Amino acid sequence: MATSDTAGSGRSAMARLATFRRAAGLLVDFRYEQTDPARFYGALAADTADMVAAFVPDLDDAVILDVGGGPGYFADAFRARGAHYMSVEPDPTEMHAGGLEHRGSVRGSGQALPFADACVDVCLSSNVVEHTPTPWEMADEMLRVTRPGGVVIVSYTLWWGPFGGHEMGLTHYLGGHRAARLYTRRHGHPPKNLFGTSLFAVHATDGLRWARSATTGGNAELVAAFPRYIPRWMWWVMRVPGLREVLGTNLVVVLRRR
Repeated sequence: MATSDTAGSGRSAMARLATFRRAAGLLVDFRYEQTDPARFYGALAADTADMVAAFVPDLDDAVILDVGGGPGYFADAFRARGAHYMSVEPDPTEMHAGGLEHRGSVRGSGQALPFADACVDVCLSSNVVEHTPTPWEMADEMLRVTRPGGVVIVSYTLWWGPFGGHEMGLTHYLGGHRAARLYTRRHGHPPKNLFGTSLFAVHATDGLRWARSATTGGNAELVAAFPRYIPRWMWWVMRVPGLREVLGTNLVVVLRRR
């Protein structure tokens, strides 16, 4: 596995993937998150594997740790590329929600990963940051377990974007707690992602600040920071404070461990 030349080539490879067709397809699949999770998470798994492969082209025999791996939909997508996939998930209910066979899954906390220092080639977190009250402690742990030359990829949903409220829709613009009450009143049960408990307001500024801290401390090199789900021609929004929080929808931060 080679990870040394990830900067320019990785950004270029990801830019080629970031088409309008891809964005539209993921948006359509997102509609099925609650009613047909296998369809949604299967598509997301394939897209995530493509994203990782943009920065680590040779995944054969690479050891990948997925922090917050959930029901395990990502496993087959990475194993199809020859990688050794492992996941960590703190919630047993979430772990077994898909009824999938778990091979290489560990129950544990992202804030205290049960792995030795510098033991994985790629450490990935996809749409988990917004579900933990201390996400940057988790991100620090991800750096810790990644070997020198390895890659850390943190991808998360931005609170002020249109998907920040998850299944609560755009009502999160009225406030997280109010959105949860409105959802409960409408559906007769609280949302799966309950604001303040399992859903938190996280911003692009937070992830960029953490990345700067990691690079300033000499632990990592920033490879890329880009909006995950929108076409390449809209990536410029991430250079505009404020606007990026709304239009960016999802920030991806890629670091190479030193």
